[in-house]
Amino acid sequence: MCLILGSDYPTMKRFFALLILLTLPLSKLWAQGCSVCAQTANQLGEKGADGLNIGILYLAMLPITFISILGFVWWKYNRRVKS
Repeated sequence: MCLILGSDYPTMKRFFALLILLTLPLSKLWAQGCSVCAQTANQLGEKGADGLNIGILYLAMLPITFISILGFVWWKYNRRVKS
């Protein structure tokens, strides 16, 4: 039995489906940041836009690394429990 999903897997599945359906309308609000970054990059010129892109990648590395490690640990745990 998976520790994270618990014993009530169908209920969790419905919960995540509902969560996704409720957050989809907010995607237009979240996309506002993208237009601001694009407008700023256009004003900075090519060299400034490259610096902005590198800064965005630098800031994204920590969450991406954390999520990757968490996913790997979860995968290893599930593989060990099934064996």
